[in-house]
Amino acid sequence: MADMTIGSSYPVGRATPGAPSARPLPSARAAVPLGFRLLAVALCCLVAFALTAAVFVRTYPGQWLDGLLLPRAERGGGYEQETHLVGPAKTLLAGFGSPTLLAALLGAVLLVGVLRRRLVAGVAGVGMVVGAVVAAGALKSALPRPDLQIESSTTHNSFPSGHVAAATALLLAFMLVLPGWARRFLAVPGAVGVSAIASATMIAGWHRFSDVLGGVLLGVALFCLAAAALVGLRGDRDADGEPDGGSRWRRSAEATVGLVALVWALVAVVPGLSASVQRGALVAIVVAGATTMVLVGVVVFLVRSADFVVPLGARRGGLPSSADFQKIS
Repeated sequence: MADMTIGSSYPVGRATPGAPSARPLPSARAAVPLGFRLLAVALCCLVAFALTAAVFVRTYPGQWLDGLLLPRAERGGGYEQETHLVGPAKTLLAGFGSPTLLAALLGAVLLVGVLRRRLVAGVAGVGMVVGAVVAAGALKSALPRPDLQIESSTTHNSFPSGHVAAATALLLAFMLVLPGWARRFLAVPGAVGVSAIASATMIAGWHRFSDVLGGVLLGVALFCLAAAALVGLRGDRDADGEPDGGSRWRRSAEATVGLVALVWALVAVVPGLSASVQRGALVAIVVAGATTMVLVGVVVFLVRSADFVVPLGARRGGLPSSADFQKIS
């Protein structure tokens, strides 16, 4: 029996030769997978880390600026600042550096991971903190600090700060095991805590400004790499999706609240610091604190709706698969 036709020489039900194939909507192609965005942020942090090391450790202007912000003390030859805040700063650093406290905090990350069914994320978070400490220690030994004949400068390399890198990684480790709504409540006080540790290292004379900046960048880079690996394991290529109108308003409101909190923290803290520390140290503390809060805010906003629940039998490979590349090709 001949095929039925309707006003055409081509049979009904058969594809018309030469007809263009269907293509996804432009909005679907424009959505970049979360794993790639995390990798992009990690790359930016690593580039900024390398530039910070190259400029502040290896060049005359960089070493001079570090010395201008945190000059050597007139007595004792160290970098301990002349302020009554030295005692509280050393107390804070001694408490945070306690092996017992660190073990308890890492145990808390694992415990929350188990309770929230994010064991793999908890293990990744602990690995982030340990990796930050190991990497900071290795880089201090591997990066030489040349003697550029700068007055009151030394060739002792303290870049990057292990305390700051560990504090940043520890805060972001909780972001891997907590649900999205809880991350928002921890982000601001956590960033303030990391900023306090960063300020304490400079006030106590343990680290220069560039060391603190490098520690924050290292911690954020490790978090983005770990988060990208977890997203790849879970296969949530559309975890973030395209926000609707209500979501855009809500996220804009959250960003506004975070910015207001940042400004308020600076306004509340700066007057007290200005009466206690020298101008260079004040600038270093404010810039380091603001940078820490901004970077933490950026990565928390980036993973605001990501779910890091990874089944123990998930596929291996960590990083986005070839299907991810096809989404943006």
